[in-house]
Amino acid sequence: MKNTFKNFEEYFLLFPEKTQQKLEKLREFIHSIHSDLEEYIGYQMPAFKYNEKPLVYFAAYKNHIGFYPLPEAIKHFENDFKERKYKFSKGAVQFPMKEDLPLDLIKRMIEFRMMEIDQKKS
Repeated sequence: MKNTFKNFEEYFLLFPEKTQQKLEKLREFIHSIHSDLEEYIGYQMPAFKYNEKPLVYFAAYKNHIGFYPLPEAIKHFENDFKERKYKFSKGAVQFPMKEDLPLDLIKRMIEFRMMEIDQKKS
């Protein structure tokens, strides 16, 4: 995909309506966790910054939403992924399109990342 987009809306429009709704739900949920998160496009994916540091990235694919909370968070939540039978790699976890987003797990990963960023700052 060689598209360049300037914001989340342009990115979301590349996908079918059901996928757009899922992406928008994820976006709103992430904003609900912390009100001062900054949206940006990083590595051609929607992303959030916390205290000017990359927090998480996400991307839509045909059969899943890729969620990229960076390697430390992936390691930390590996057992959760195995328990829920999610495919994952050292940098990403895949949430199947046909399932609801695991908002509880996403919230814990984001909080983990925020704590990680806060600790590196001090």
